[in-house]
Amino acid sequence: MAIGAYFSPVSMNKAQYDECMSKLSAAGAAAPKGRSYHTCFGEGDHLMVFDIWDSQEDMDAFGPTLMPVLASIGIDPGQPDIMPIVNIVKA
Repeated sequence: MAIGAYFSPVSMNKAQYDECMSKLSAAGAAAPKGRSYHTCFGEGDHLMVFDIWDSQEDMDAFGPTLMPVLASIGIDPGQPDIMPIVNIVKA
């Protein structure tokens, strides 16, 4: 079952987000298995992330790659809100 994961770190800015994406890309993990949608939104020091994953297992498998990258740039993602996806509408 597809899930949505909403992360709202206490503090994350564009420079930190860009560094995270750069490090994930360098590690060959910019497009992890099972993640079908990724967005970062917000402004200033309060950027948030929403992902859609094919399954909880796919998201969990990405954690050991993602978490050290976040720690290395000082981002504490907190606990995500995980919700089942009911419908996706693409334009």
